[in-house]
Amino acid sequence: MATQANSTDINRAIGLLNAGHLAQAETLAAQLLKQHAPNFTLQHILSLSLDGQQKFTEAAASYEKAILLQPNNVDLHFNIAIVYTHLSEQNQLLNGFEMAKKHYQAAIKINPNFFEAHGNLGTVLQRQGLIVDAIASYQTGLAINPTDARAHFNLGTALRDSGDLPAAVQSYLRAIELFPNYTDAHNNVGETFRDMGNMTDAVNAYQAALALNPQHARANYNMAEFLVMSKKYGQAIDFFEQSQLDDWQERICYCLYKNHQFDAFVQKRDSLLSQKPHTSPFLATLCTHYSQNFNVPDPYNFCKNGLDFVYHVSLPNLQAGSALHTALLNDIEMAKIAERKQGRLTNGQQSAGNLFKRPEASFRQLAEIIKQQFLSYHEKFAHADCELIQHFPQNPEFASAWYVKMQQGGHLSAHIHEIGWLSGAVYLAMPDTPANSLEGAFEYGTHGDDYPINQTTQAFKTAQILPKVGDIVLFPSSLFHRTIPFNANQPRICIAFDLAPTHLNSTSNY
Repeated sequence: MATQANSTDINRAIGLLNAGHLAQAETLAAQLLKQHAPNFTLQHILSLSLDGQQKFTEAAASYEKAILLQPNNVDLHFNIAIVYTHLSEQNQLLNGFEMAKKHYQAAIKINPNFFEAHGNLGTVLQRQGLIVDAIASYQTGLAINPTDARAHFNLGTALRDSGDLPAAVQSYLRAIELFPNYTDAHNNVGETFRDMGNMTDAVNAYQAALALNPQHARANYNMAEFLVMSKKYGQAIDFFEQSQLDDWQERICYCLYKNHQFDAFVQKRDSLLSQKPHTSPFLATLCTHYSQNFNVPDPYNFCKNGLDFVYHVSLPNLQAGSALHTALLNDIEMAKIAERKQGRLTNGQQSAGNLFKRPEASFRQLAEIIKQQFLSYHEKFAHADCELIQHFPQNPEFASAWYVKMQQGGHLSAHIHEIGWLSGAVYLAMPDTPANSLEGAFEYGTHGDDYPINQTTQAFKTAQILPKVGDIVLFPSSLFHRTIPFNANQPRICIAFDLAPTHLNSTSNY
């Protein structure tokens, strides 16, 4: 029969843990557990010391053993859930979020008033795309502790994802009321005001965040984007430089190019060519445009001949009158989704949030169909020697998804989706247009967004597709695209989306 560890050894392990000597605490606790009978205190010390060293795989295994010894210990369930969340975020455990959810729910069952567990459960549910459940979890936690600023903030992120922008604003403002120095909340409420088309309040919110923290990366980035909209490219560069966030260097290239600073653009472009793989659709757009504009070789190998990589097929289960087609049109009509204001759209509405994170079964079914089309796209172009295909995201996820409804005279000016990898749309309604007309067509090419044009340049390349109901079109996110205006009375309705680049993995934290 195994002997019990003596109290002196246990107290020594506790002392090492409390003093922050985590490696020594781990070593001693592991030795004592190997030498003696199972002991909860030692197992807990081992778990905490592994956790504190971010050895999350070993920590999870140790916590599981501790839970076997004390299954109703609420702190153990809470701690192991955080560990499983880390493992999932690091792509080290496929079912990490499910395991985290299980243990948060266990903690809540033991202590229904554990508001932190409700909040963390909400974050996990949100990461899983279960927005309605996430909102409910945040709200349950807030019913227990309505003064938790972070819970109001996280609720705001979920409401924004769901498309309920006014409610998201109220949640962010409540977080700021409780914690006036909450820079992330100031920034996020600014982003939500921006989505609502209220740029005055958006800029005020960004500036409030920067007054609290001049180095706040996202607020600097957002201020830079506002200055780009105002065509103040030189000022925007300073804010992008300060942000050091995401594609800030590509954005500087954009500002230089739009500002006709072509020599500086080439210098910055060449610097990026030497630093990074050719995996930025945004920089690919700029490089292709410059090469065609000045008749020089394109050195960027994301997808030099983007027009050859457009994919257009008909989806049998999305034909007019099918069950899915009918459900999608009904959910678009009935769902309470705020409008996202944007200046490129004329005579139309665009939904806010991410449709594929909403609870409606039709949107979720469509998302799975589109993911299969992503795989078909990759298979079709599998032998292409370009980074679009060679670095194609292995696990298809959506950066965003939204519907666009246009009425008579509707159109969308030429633009790109800077945060995508592969972009596309499925078509649910198309106007009756004259025979041999391209009204309402999808046009794609290498020029748009008022990029500067060298007067000696010949026309940039363009092509058109006139989609039918039930069609899907996929194309590299580096291509400009627009909707050609139409005069028919019938609406034009599509659901657009972006495949997320592999590195795009945003999180909300409790």
